[in-house]
Amino acid sequence: MATPQHYIWAGGHFILLLSALRYILAWVTFKAASPWWYKASYTGALVSYAIVCQKSLGVPQPNLAWAQRALADENVQYFLLAFFWWSSKPVAMSLLPYTIFSLFHALTFTRTTLMPQFLPPGPPATAGGAPTPPPLAKKLQAWVKANYDPAMKVVAYTELVILVRVILGALVLRNSFVTPIAYAHFVRMRYFQSAFTKEAAHRVTYAIDGYVNKPDTPPAVKQGWVTFQGLVGRWTGTSLPARTAPAAGANAAAR
Repeated sequence: MATPQHYIWAGGHFILLLSALRYILAWVTFKAASPWWYKASYTGALVSYAIVCQKSLGVPQPNLAWAQRALADENVQYFLLAFFWWSSKPVAMSLLPYTIFSLFHALTFTRTTLMPQFLPPGPPATAGGAPTPPPLAKKLQAWVKANYDPAMKVVAYTELVILVRVILGALVLRNSFVTPIAYAHFVRMRYFQSAFTKEAAHRVTYAIDGYVNKPDTPPAVKQGWVTFQGLVGRWTGTSLPARTAPAAGANAAAR
C-alpha cells in the first residue's frame, strides 16, 4: 500500500515531467516560455529528491561524518544541483536529465501503484494462484526494462553537453561564471560514481583524440588538447584515457 509520502514523491515527479515538457517544447520550437514552468519543474524535483534523501539518510545530523555521507549520495547531489538550477538563470537544457529520470519514475509509479487500482488483474500464472498484474502493466514493465540503460546513456552524454553549454554561456554572458564551475564539480562526481558517465567521457575523449591526432591538425591544437587533458587530470586526480585502445575499451573501463 503506497504511503502519503510515496504519493507526494510521485507528485513531484509528475509536476517535474509535465512542467519540463511544456518548457522544453517551447524551447525547441523557439517560442517564449514562461520561467514559471522552469521554476515549477525544479520545484517538483526538489520535493521528490528531498523525500528520497530523507529516506536514505534520515534526519540531518550536525557532524562531519553525516555531511560526508550525504555529499557522496547521488540523490543529494541531484537535489543540490536542482536547487542551484532553481535559483539560477534558466538553462533549458539542464531540464533534460531530470525529465528523463522523472519519466521512468512516473511510469514505474503508474505501473506499480495506479494501474492495479484501475485495471483488472491478469489471469493467475497457475491454477488457483494469485492474479497477475494487469497485462498493460507487464508491457510497461518490459518497456522500462528495455529502455532504462539506453536512457541513462543519453543522460550521461547530455550532462557533458550541458557542461559545454554553460562554459560557452559564461563566455558570452548568458549565465554566470559560477555555473560552469559548480556544474563541472558535479560532472566530476558523476564521473567517479556513474559507469554511464565514465563511458560517455571516455568515448568523447577517444573521438576528440581521433580528430586531434590527424596529420593535418595544427600543432597548436594538439598541444592545447594535451594541456587540457593534463589540467583535467590534475583536477580530477585521474587521467583521461589516451587514444591507445578501441572505443570498446571504454566499455570495459566503465564496467
